[in-house]
Amino acid sequence: MMPAFPWTRPLLVALVCAGAPALSVSGDAFGSAARHTASAAKACNISGHEESLGPTYVTYIGVSGGATCSEAMRLVRAYYRCRIKHGGVTGHCSGVEGFRCTENRYAAIAVQYDARVLCIRGRESIRHNYTQFT
Repeated sequence: MMPAFPWTRPLLVALVCAGAPALSVSGDAFGSAARHTASAAKACNISGHEESLGPTYVTYIGVSGGATCSEAMRLVRAYYRCRIKHGGVTGHCSGVEGFRCTENRYAAIAVQYDARVLCIRGRESIRHNYTQFT
């Protein structure tokens, strides 16, 4: 028996085939989102340590992806030592302890600057902000 509209069968097959990859992609997207939610960013308590981590003042440290606050504080100190080794207080460092780091300096004046640093190793990320007197 022929369907009333013979062209609907190929259209239905095409829609089913096109929809299957979309379903698998959306399934991965939801799974990925669930993993990222489980390792949400966390701000570390640096009260009392702001002036002892290397730079003049560390104003923020945050971790995500399984990194710990103690690991982050160790990384901030190592990053500072790397910067000093590569140019003094105005030096730059591309990474420490297996992390790749990028830095954005802003609010610079003749005697100081503020900076935001993001260091990534796999799915772990550590952010810190600091003020450096020059």
